[in-house]
Amino acid sequence: VRLDDGTVKICDFGIARLGHDIGFTSRLTGTGVAMGTPHYMSPEQIAGEEVDRRSDLYSIGCVLYEIATGVPPFDLDDAWAVLVGHRDTPPRPPRRHRAELPERLDRVILDLLAKDPAERPGSALELAVRIDELRSVPDTAGRPAPPGPAGGPSAGRTAGAAERPERLPSWTRGVNAVRAAGATPPASGGDPRPSPSPTVLTALSKRHHAALRLGRLGRWEEAGELHGEVAAARERLLGPDHRDTLASRYEVAFTLGRTGRPADALRAYKDVAEARIRVLGPDHPDTLAARQEMGYVLAQLGRPADAHRVYLSVLEARERTTGPDHPDTLRCRHNLAFNLSRLGRLEDAHTMACEVAEARSRVLGPEHPDTLVTRCEVAYVLGRLGRWKEALETYRDVAVIRTRVLGPDHADTLAARHEVGVGLGRLGRVGQALDVYRRLVVDRTRVHGPHHPETLRARHGAGVALGRLGRWTDALAESREVAALREQVLGAEHPDTLVSRREVAVALGWLGDWAHALTEYRRAADARERLLGADHPDTLTAREDEAHCLERLGHLREAADLYGRVAALRGHGLAGGA
Repeated sequence: VRLDDGTVKICDFGIARLGHDIGFTSRLTGTGVAMGTPHYMSPEQIAGEEVDRRSDLYSIGCVLYEIATGVPPFDLDDAWAVLVGHRDTPPRPPRRHRAELPERLDRVILDLLAKDPAERPGSALELAVRIDELRSVPDTAGRPAPPGPAGGPSAGRTAGAAERPERLPSWTRGVNAVRAAGATPPASGGDPRPSPSPTVLTALSKRHHAALRLGRLGRWEEAGELHGEVAAARERLLGPDHRDTLASRYEVAFTLGRTGRPADALRAYKDVAEARIRVLGPDHPDTLAARQEMGYVLAQLGRPADAHRVYLSVLEARERTTGPDHPDTLRCRHNLAFNLSRLGRLEDAHTMACEVAEARSRVLGPEHPDTLVTRCEVAYVLGRLGRWKEALETYRDVAVIRTRVLGPDHADTLAARHEVGVGLGRLGRVGQALDVYRRLVVDRTRVHGPHHPETLRARHGAGVALGRLGRWTDALAESREVAALREQVLGAEHPDTLVSRREVAVALGWLGDWAHALTEYRRAADARERLLGADHPDTLTAREDEAHCLERLGHLREAADLYGRVAALRGHGLAGGA
């Protein structure tokens, strides 16, 4: 670090922050990989191979890359994705970030970042010679040298700090200001707005992360409002296409999906994807992330065939740009496997999910959270195939590993325990399922509070189990209370609220109160039609429930008409999907 008075200090806080930032210290040391900071580790370090001076030269190349461009060579959120990038993926040339960089500097940095140590400079002395040539040889790009005083290089100058900035290469101008502001320099003729205050940008960054924390707590409405405010402020200060602005707009889209507004989420993701294509390019990881979320929301909207096409397109780009084993590629394949199950291609979904679980285990480790998520997907597909015994065994195994690795109160551990309850119920072991849900309610309440969406989900499971045990009065009371709380916390038309409303209707039907059951069924069906459309599978299922209720009330003609409309819409959906 070069201070204003010319003092040079060496600073390295990488290892001190490693565990906090990426949470996989034990994985690195446990597999024999040399300890290091992911953004600056050489491929041979990551692979656990022998390292020498050329590994240090690779790390110098990473530092030079970041100094020159403002970002590390592999600027990804997931630490394992960074490691796999260093190991397998060619870095993006620095001039792709900043076209004004000298070509010779671009070449020096890329030579330092060669995957094969033999292709890097042989020593620091060789590197020093090449850097010295950068200072002495005129730039082939033909840019004029920075103007000096009229009297020549030393005229009118005093010794000391005043002369040092002029000795820096022209391409370094503005780098510090850009990094401080969190922005990239505008191209010629770009946005003329003044550079915003670093203090203001830091405050916005803190609010952005506060919104992310609200989302992790399940407070999606509040998270969405805060992300929207940050997005508006960033757009005003940085411009609509700035990376930070688009990051906030991406999170707004995410919260829309989480609050039962998939159509709005799809439009928001599409806008972000189009802007990122324009600014970052179609194959940039951020662009592909937005497109991948579009696939997820399309599936939510009952358009799995469209989602399938999006996933295939994103997967092709990810495999081409980062390789088949990159964590982002595997995440896309995971989503594709899940969507195959929505398309009814359960055997294909099972095969792909098993392949992704194996690949994630090989690349990330058998106990990595992403590996365990895919194992849960394998269990889910097994359940849909009717292989509930295997599904239950998998869920239990995942719950045990998560308890050991993440702790008994971690959200993922509790989620796996919930699925154990589902599996027990499907196998007819309803009493055991009820015990699992009740213990889960206690733990969720202690960890997250009584009104948290996941606490209410566990209570919903307990209510379903009570009904399967024939305790319909208790089931009705539990379902009504959960439905009221979900309406208060999530909103009247949130998907979870509507599921609870249906459970209220089911209990009313079993207790013979078909008139009130019809009110609940119709209310849920109307809400789903408004949110998802008349031909969405969930809407059609709700209409079938309504028709069944009409039948039980003796309204046979009305019931027959409704059954007919549902059948026609199902046929239309199949024709459109084909």
